Amino acid sequence: MKQKVFLSATWEYLAMMNYVVDPEILKPYLPPYTELDLFEEKALVSIVGFLFNNTKVMGVQWPWHTNFDEVNLRYYVKHFDGQQWKRGAAFISEIVAKPMIATTANLMYNEHYSTAKMFHNIRTVNNKLLVEYNWKKKKQSWNSIEIQAATELLDILPGSEAEFILEHYYGYNGLNKNTTIEYAVEHPRWQVYPVNNYLLKCDVAHLYGAAFVPFIKDVKPHSVFLAKGSDIVVRKPVKIREEKFAVSTQEQPLENNNK
Repeated sequence: MKQKVFLSATWEYLAMMNYVVDPEILKPYLPPYTELDLFEEKALVSIVGFLFNNTKVMGVQWPWHTNFDEVNLRYYVKHFDGQQWKRGAAFISEIVAKPMIATTANLMYNEHYSTAKMFHNIRTVNNKLLVEYNWKKKKQSWNSIEIQAATELLDILPGSEAEFILEHYYGYNGLNKNTTIEYAVEHPRWQVYPVNNYLLKCDVAHLYGAAFVPFIKDVKPHSVFLAKGSDIVVRKPVKIREEKFAVSTQEQPLENNNK
């Protein structure tokens, strides 16, 4: 039985820079009852910038909180629920400009949100699509993701790295050593723009930790994608416990024992 919709929005212009990392640096972050989901035996992380537009929480638009940017660092996991493997994403860092968004997501889903100054610049020049996301935390320099792409849209090829990166439909966060939060994310299969050029300016050590520096800083990404996006829904979370079944959190607040 599907959980009720918690959030609906339109995700647009998803800029994704993907890097191969040593799996050992991700294992301390793994939520209980999940495993790393590998692509061709490689552990990947993605720095993702995108637009959150037309956002509604429980069907209601919050004033001044409907359109905003997000930049996150995510990795890929899978969970076996006793019948099937569910493929999802888990997060090292999620950054938005709105404190209320960060607080709500952290309380409801035990996410890893923080806030920063942010702005984006998206435009078409000479039949080239230019997408740029910028963010800056206190006392740090500006960071940015920049992608230049053709304006045509392409379908994602089955079995491709783009399919692996973009076709994860669950989110997982560890609540404590015995409990994981799972939530479903629903959207149609996306299309991508052909990427011609890209640039990442990022203070990896301060944003994500020293362990990620050798794999991201001054390293060419394994792949770069720009997805058009679509309307999405995020369903209410469930708890996965040691007993291997999920318990609805609809009627009860989450107890965060990690903090």
